[in-house]
Amino acid sequence: MEKGYIDNALMLKALSDPTRVKIFDMISYGELCACELLEQFNISQPTLSYHMKILSEANLINSRKDGKWMKYCLNKQSINMLRDFFDEIDNRGSF
Repeated sequence: MEKGYIDNALMLKALSDPTRVKIFDMISYGELCACELLEQFNISQPTLSYHMKILSEANLINSRKDGKWMKYCLNKQSINMLRDFFDEIDNRGSF
């Protein structure tokens, strides 16, 4: 199977969970640390780490260590790849 399909499927699967969709949306406004994300959810830090790992493995987010906290931002390259995938489908004109 072509690499693009695998990458797109991984990103879509990562976004199939409402909590991860909300995290993804929150990060779209700018870099956030884990502590800021935790304030918006009724989940534990290990649960947040689990969700962030899935988003990170799908290359939807980037992370960096800042002291004792991790900071997260969107991976624009992957988002553009996913956008291009949907644009190609939309532009086929079969609707």
